[in-house]
Amino acid sequence: MPRILVLGAGFAGLWAAIGAARKLDQIGRAASEVEILVVDRNDYHNIRVRNYEVDLSDVAIPLGELLDPIGVKHVVAEVEAVDPTTRQVRLAIDHGQQCLDYDRLVLTLGSQLVRPAIPGLAVYGFDVDTYAAASRLRAHLAELGRRTPSLERSTVVVVGAGFTGIEVATEMPAKLDSAHVSGPYRIILVDPNSDVGATIGVNARPTIHEALLALGIETRLNVSVSAVDADGISLSSGEFIATDTVVWCAGMRASPVAAALGTTRDDKGRLLVDQFMRATELKHVFAAGDIASSVVDSVHATVMSCQFARPMGRFAGHNVVADLFGLPMLPLEIDWYVTVLDLGAWGALYTVGWDRQVHTVGASAKLTKQTINHKRIYPPRTRDRSDLLAAAAPTIQGPPGSRTSTA
Repeated sequence: MPRILVLGAGFAGLWAAIGAARKLDQIGRAASEVEILVVDRNDYHNIRVRNYEVDLSDVAIPLGELLDPIGVKHVVAEVEAVDPTTRQVRLAIDHGQQCLDYDRLVLTLGSQLVRPAIPGLAVYGFDVDTYAAASRLRAHLAELGRRTPSLERSTVVVVGAGFTGIEVATEMPAKLDSAHVSGPYRIILVDPNSDVGATIGVNARPTIHEALLALGIETRLNVSVSAVDADGISLSSGEFIATDTVVWCAGMRASPVAAALGTTRDDKGRLLVDQFMRATELKHVFAAGDIASSVVDSVHATVMSCQFARPMGRFAGHNVVADLFGLPMLPLEIDWYVTVLDLGAWGALYTVGWDRQVHTVGASAKLTKQTINHKRIYPPRTRDRSDLLAAAAPTIQGPPGSRTSTA
């Protein structure tokens, strides 16, 4: 039986698997004729972009709920190596190793937080890169809520003033309230750049500055982190900030599995793929999501975000089946780009275009952000086969709020 192996069950991997099942169904091939197997280190699909939020109760969806109804197999294991020459993948599973053959491979192992070798960071730092990490931070804050009030308890330092860092910092007052950590709070955003949101663009910065000022969030710019210990964080400026909580949000890079393949990669470590999601230098390998880079409008490459990972996954799933059976494939073309940045109790910022022109701000943008995070990016929860397959159609939904925004 031919095997389509999908490595990773994030936004790209989940939709690649469902998209492949949909295409098999479309061409009249039963699940018993072609095996689709998903491998992930977890037995759930993480709505990763929500890991910064206060409520984490519905951000980890069991894979069985999404894949069992459509006949897609799944296994919990760690991917150790991929050999495109022999078409084999080596897994670490159940305290041992296993090798799996494949006829077609879909790499969707995503990205991971860059964790530099800063003294004490691995021991005393927190992050929200994964559901497990976000849960660890939540447990830490809950434990702080049971401690005697102190300046260190109510001080949080967030390192990295990009999208994730800004969302973590602006949501932190609500997280501290939920954990019963009494104020007044001191939340400090640290970044080596000269401005907050350096990668977000000049058009968006005035709104971000306004929100940070309204929320009382301090900044330390043009500085780096020298060390982290049990008492606080040391900065390159010589300043020491006493705190019980340091949250690292500085930098993302593609899964190291991509680097081990020895092919051309971009500056974020991503594999280069064509408009059909085929790895440009590897046979029988497709890639999608944060591990892959594809030019989607003849000019711009995809960004590490669920906005691109979801359609990349759908098209990869459709095309990997089409390729297996010698059928025409569909090119991925996306002619719009937006960002919606959560700014906590202040609201949100919605920008349009690659130059990030401000579209809406405040409460109206917040409503859009909540719709995205809690509805738009979720798979159907009905456990119904037809609902799941329909949701994986290789089409491009419109921007949030447009007539074609649901898909």
